[in-house]
Amino acid sequence: MEQTDYRATGRRKTAVASARMRPGSGKIVINDKPIDTYLCRPTLVDHATEALDLTETRNSMDIVCSTNGGGLSGQSGAIRLAVARALCVFNNDFRPRLRKAGLLARDARKVERKKYGQPKARKRFQYSKR
Repeated sequence: MEQTDYRATGRRKTAVASARMRPGSGKIVINDKPIDTYLCRPTLVDHATEALDLTETRNSMDIVCSTNGGGLSGQSGAIRLAVARALCVFNNDFRPRLRKAGLLARDARKVERKKYGQPKARKRFQYSKR
């Protein structure tokens, strides 16, 4: 029996996205909303669907994502990684192209914690000599 669902998980900052991909007409749904409605800004939509454009599968795959945590930018990055990983499960020949474009690398940057005795993570209170 041929596998029809391709699943993968992506993370960015504190956001987590899980993508379920199947052959279809190119419909993308995130948390039960169309991608344009959920991500609002066209730059975030382009960022999240970069892997589909690179592999030329945008109009041949239906994607259903569920995401939580973080903000829209982090969720967009998490969706991007999840979709790229799902494409590798779908067809392993995409792997070198996605790897070269940097779409399979997890961005490990997170917000640095605030330290005591300082107003923010790195900012210091003003020094007064007298």
